[in-house]
Amino acid sequence: EGLLRKLQAEMDRLSVTDLLVQFCATLTSVGFTRLQGEGRDLGQAKIAIDALRALAPVIETGLPPAVAADLKQVLASLQLAYASSLPATPPPPATQEGSDG
Repeated sequence: EGLLRKLQAEMDRLSVTDLLVQFCATLTSVGFTRLQGEGRDLGQAKIAIDALRALAPVIETGLPPAVAADLKQVLASLQLAYASSLPATPPPPATQEGSDG
């Protein structure tokens, strides 16, 4: 029962904004992890980016300006890393006009 009281006291101290900031940090870590190595999964990285993009405007109004700026910077870095991880698409083949073939 003492543990239950401690957990309840901890829950009373937490704000939803605090929890969302922690969640965003976790999403960022997982997103970067999904861009590299054996755990590479661009679909999962994209979901992390989309979730962060959806959450950022909701929570940034309750954050100190420096923390809100950090959140935007981390999201931008994750988006750039994602774009860099995409396979390069070759340009379409050039056509030669007037060629007999």
